[in-house]
Amino acid sequence: MGAEAYSVGDLQSALNAFQYAASKGHAIAQWKLGKMYASGDGVPEDDYMAFQMFSRIADQHADDNPYTPSARVVADAFVNLATYYKNGIAKAGIKPDVGRAVDLFTHAATYFGDASAQYNLARIYLDGDGVQPDPGRAARWLSLAARKNHVAAQATLGQMLIYGDGVRPMPEKGYMWLLVARENAGPEDRDWILALDHRASQILTPEQKTAAAGLAEKWLTKGTE
Repeated sequence: MGAEAYSVGDLQSALNAFQYAASKGHAIAQWKLGKMYASGDGVPEDDYMAFQMFSRIADQHADDNPYTPSARVVADAFVNLATYYKNGIAKAGIKPDVGRAVDLFTHAATYFGDASAQYNLARIYLDGDGVQPDPGRAARWLSLAARKNHVAAQATLGQMLIYGDGVRPMPEKGYMWLLVARENAGPEDRDWILALDHRASQILTPEQKTAAAGLAEKWLTKGTE
């Protein structure tokens, strides 16, 4: 009922239905409420309420079967909850806790195989955000996310491999990932990925770019390297 009301723009009826279902432990309703509160969609924006919804899912569904349709919702709840822990919620008195964020991202990344969690872990280890920087570990997480067609992971991994940022340089493979990311990018990612592509194309040889283009075409047509 909530989903139907939401689809036709009746946000109050949707909210009522979601709240009722969420109170009965329905994970998808809890997740939808969390997203609504996080973005102020039909309700006043309230990060703490969103935090509570995502926390309930993490507490009650951490060990759900990762191959069920609802698993993607549970994994996304973990990612959202981890992001709140990483950044904190000042108005609610919740201080940043990067250690807890890493634990939550790791569970979503490993148990559920979530690409967004894998990318977020990579960024933490790349930036040294509350942890010891570890480019090698970051590259491994980026590779997993890139293979799931996570565009930002593809572009970031490509940049690392082209320039050897903390890893062994692999220019052809790196540029392949940049080309794949450019092809997959939506409007929100296109500009920064095109900027990376332009910069890289200035330093690579024609032979390297030709080899990378062949690898990218193979990936895009067959999903393999």
